[in-house]
Amino acid sequence: MSKSQTQQRNWFARHKVLTAAGAIVVVVAIGAAMGGGGEDTKTPEAKSSAPAASGSKDSGGASASEAPAPEKPKAVTIDGDGDFEVGSDVKPGLYRSTGNKDAECYWERAKDASGEVDSILANDNVTGTAYVEIKASDKLFTSTSCGTWEAVDPKAAGTPSGTTVKGSAGTLKVGVDIAPGTYKSTGNKDAECYWERAKDASHGVDSILANDNVTGTAVVKITAKDAYFKTAGCGDWTKTG
Repeated sequence: MSKSQTQQRNWFARHKVLTAAGAIVVVVAIGAAMGGGGEDTKTPEAKSSAPAASGSKDSGGASASEAPAPEKPKAVTIDGDGDFEVGSDVKPGLYRSTGNKDAECYWERAKDASGEVDSILANDNVTGTAYVEIKASDKLFTSTSCGTWEAVDPKAAGTPSGTTVKGSAGTLKVGVDIAPGTYKSTGNKDAECYWERAKDASHGVDSILANDNVTGTAVVKITAKDAYFKTAGCGDWTKTG
């Protein structure tokens, strides 16, 4: 990928809302098996002095051996940089990459291998965490300078309890990484703070429920029906309600 192409794509990634909507803001552990066996019985007529057989229980003790716990299946990952053909190199599904710094991570979903801007379905430059849904209809997935992508369960849920969120945390899954509620970010300058509520991780314009570029204070209500919340270049968010 040439430098000019990367710059062009980076511009496209940072301005996808402007390009598509034509406006500054789119409002829109298995337990181990225990050895079986009953209690030892004693014969009143005689006492045995023979050593206990291997694996037997002594009085009140546990079995001498236990069945090993089964190994957990390895997570499906996308490693390294390059273009990956969907279906052969990478399977469709939801993927997450973490620990990305200074927007050096670039990813792209494309409908063909032409390398032209028109082939791009969605893309982004990422700081923090990224979630991307690769669809069966996609032809290529490109990743450059990103942390390892790991397949995750799209139906996963949790009980996040934190009340603060880093302003450049990236894309967070609602109910897993961030709890629903009202959040406030202050001290934002020059409209560098960008936030987005989304209904899925396809990153198309149609997936955006609401978004904004903020100067000053931002207040956002994240609902339980939202799928993802994205924050980039903002002051840290505090849960207020």
